[in-house]
Amino acid sequence: MKYVPLMWAMLWRKKLRTSLTLMSIVIAFLLFGMLQGINAAFQEVIERSNVNRLIVTNKISLTESLPYSYLSQLESIPGVAIVSHESWFGPYYQDPKNLIAAFPVEPDLEFPAHPEVVVSKAQIDALKKTRTGVIVGAGLAEKYQWKIGDRIPLHSTIWVKASDGSSDWDVDIVGIYEQPSNRTREDAMFFNYAYFDEARSFGKGTVGWYVVQLNDPSQSAQIAATIDRRFANSPNETKTQTEKEFQQAFLKQIADINLIVTYILIAVFFALLFAVGSTAMQAVREQVPELAVMKTLGFSDTRVLVLVLVQALAVCVVAASLGLAIAQFLFPLLRDTLGVVTMPLAVVVEGVAIAAILAAATGIIPAWRAKRLVIAEALRS
Repeated sequence: MKYVPLMWAMLWRKKLRTSLTLMSIVIAFLLFGMLQGINAAFQEVIERSNVNRLIVTNKISLTESLPYSYLSQLESIPGVAIVSHESWFGPYYQDPKNLIAAFPVEPDLEFPAHPEVVVSKAQIDALKKTRTGVIVGAGLAEKYQWKIGDRIPLHSTIWVKASDGSSDWDVDIVGIYEQPSNRTREDAMFFNYAYFDEARSFGKGTVGWYVVQLNDPSQSAQIAATIDRRFANSPNETKTQTEKEFQQAFLKQIADINLIVTYILIAVFFALLFAVGSTAMQAVREQVPELAVMKTLGFSDTRVLVLVLVQALAVCVVAASLGLAIAQFLFPLLRDTLGVVTMPLAVVVEGVAIAAILAAATGIIPAWRAKRLVIAEALRS
């Protein structure tokens, strides 16, 4: 600790240069925290996918529907425990920015196929009895201050009613579900498929995709192949994947987030390596007289090397920690987009480790030069 004032004075010898260096590192690690946090959030969604479920979609595209008649055929396949189905409804609430993940389902099938969703039997019964009833996630209800008994106007961006050609669908909240294993998934809404199928003007008798719950997850590949063979020669061929594979494919339709984030971060840190490295070398060159005097006073070569390295480490780690802290503060703003609340701890640990590597990479050459400094030559220069 006795060397802290000395290092502090050496660091702030050129206040403007040190400030700009700190700022560049802060911005770089702010970018790292946000991008890598988003990437980690997407990966977390994939890793939390249920291994006991298969997703059956149209072979052409997820946007192509499947016949409702496939339900009974899927239920008859050995190894299948229960089959549910979902469709993308695509509504928004009050403003187009307020998009909601809403799915028409059959209550007797949907909730048994998703045992991680916690909802009371009374509320499921209320959904079955209420034609326009919906069960919403606790997070969604909290966001819009909804409660059981509220009537919610939704505007679908896809589906119109056959009766009047309207895209407005009014629904009544009859239940609120929770998902303790993953609170970020409490942002959906489930309503009656019977009401949806009867009221819509097109696509009657079809569903978006099927969710197949298995008795034994080790048979997932075999059962998936069986499903696709069964419908191979039908007008609507299927593509069956595990829930994890489905999530990965869905995210890659948006973009290969992992690849994009990797390329961006490589470019940022490559530029940062040169910027911080050149600054560190220039700082040590300007400190040559002081370092020579320190050696004259009895500082060993090794101690001088450590002092220069610690300077680089202090700059990089402190600035990186500040950048990551700002990213941690801003990350909750992405909740509506990503469904995540906090930046994963692994991202913070990775960021600090990269900062330490950056400090070593940029500080080792100036530190080595300081170590090999000859007192007489340094003072003469």
